[in-house]
Amino acid sequence: MNAKRAPRRIFPKVSTMPRQQTEAAQYLDMYKLTVEKKRLQQELEYIDERRQRLCDRLAEIEQATEGLDVQAIHLRQKTQAPAAARPQNAHFAPSANVYLPERSSQVPEDYNTLMLDY
Repeated sequence: MNAKRAPRRIFPKVSTMPRQQTEAAQYLDMYKLTVEKKRLQQELEYIDERRQRLCDRLAEIEQATEGLDVQAIHLRQKTQAPAAARPQNAHFAPSANVYLPERSSQVPEDYNTLMLDY
């Protein structure tokens, strides 16, 4: 599906001009780190919610697949021969075989070629 990228390290934001070493500069750095921490916590919460939604959907799909499998077995039992003729633990699943329609390899007699020059 998608090619996975290697995780990248998140680098802190840097200023192009160094600030003087003052108390205000220290508080500004603390503010920047606090804002980044809040943003990262929100991102983690979003990832947790997304993961939970994906797990719930996978569980729904699994349950629906099992229900359809039971229905298919029930319908097959109705249409097949008696139970003694088939194996006890037969489990059928859909296959990926594709059967293309047959095409004739003969060229029709009224086949004409048209050449256009531009």
